[in-house]
Amino acid sequence: MRTRSGPRAAVTAALAAALALGAAGCVPVDEPEPPPSSSGGNAAQKLGQLTVAGAGSMRGYSRERFPHWRDTGKNCDVRDTVLRRDGEDIKLSGCNVVAGRWESVYDGRAFTDPSDVDVDHMVPLANAWRSGADEWDDAKRGDFANDLDQPQLIAVSASSNRAKGDQDPSQWKPANRSYWCQYAENWVTVKHHWRLTVTSAEKAALTDMLEGCTWASKP
Repeated sequence: MRTRSGPRAAVTAALAAALALGAAGCVPVDEPEPPPSSSGGNAAQKLGQLTVAGAGSMRGYSRERFPHWRDTGKNCDVRDTVLRRDGEDIKLSGCNVVAGRWESVYDGRAFTDPSDVDVDHMVPLANAWRSGADEWDDAKRGDFANDLDQPQLIAVSASSNRAKGDQDPSQWKPANRSYWCQYAENWVTVKHHWRLTVTSAEKAALTDMLEGCTWASKP
């Protein structure tokens, strides 16, 4: 049990401990902070903070305005990074992913051939363009298209990705209903981080999806 002591005693004890560590050839390190929680927690709160606006024009849009996939060294790119992260029993040729096992959370289908797997942008590039990304420069759009820090990139079946296209949750939802909570949370997280707008129909659909999630309104 620790006992209370005055400030001078505390400073003396700290100096003594530091000297002892130095003598032993050790360097004291700070206790690492725990990683942030990945739970949805404040998804509903973030949704409420998004600006509601009509969908913008597609004038000037092309996928080339969102440069991807970025190189990650040794003939690899961000797509390889996502395939490695989201798969199991990964096999590489150099650092290119050539085999593995992936389960698509959108529809529950499993694959072993990476050519059957697409890396989906959670918020599609065209949707982002209509939501404010048309005002960004291409460098920022490239950051968005290659974002590995937010839940923006996910390996899913090619068929589900192409069925989704550039639609928002008011127009398309994963066939796998058990993924709806996570899907809505991830969509909101990406739009909130990148300060993109939502349409009224999109917000209503996300609200409905989050209502059935026990964590959605927790602080």
